[in-house]
Amino acid sequence: MHGNVWEWCQDNRHDSYKGAPSNGSTWIDNDNKYRVLRSGSWLNPPVGCRSANRSRFNPDSGNNHLGFRVVCVAEARTL
Repeated sequence: MHGNVWEWCQDNRHDSYKGAPSNGSTWIDNDNKYRVLRSGSWLNPPVGCRSANRSRFNPDSGNNHLGFRVVCVAEARTL
């Protein structure tokens, strides 16, 4: 899941992963106004369009190169 638009995540921006939740929950524990952006947009070179690419953005600013990372929990099924 990468490329086309930056994916705006719910987490606050942190300088490192030290202290990050290990259970996959969002990391909202500071007054930082910036949110995490993942991937990259169509304006970025290919090296920047990967799911591990990370940046930040102020939600009060507008930008038409941002999208949303939609996450849902899949039900476990037995075959």
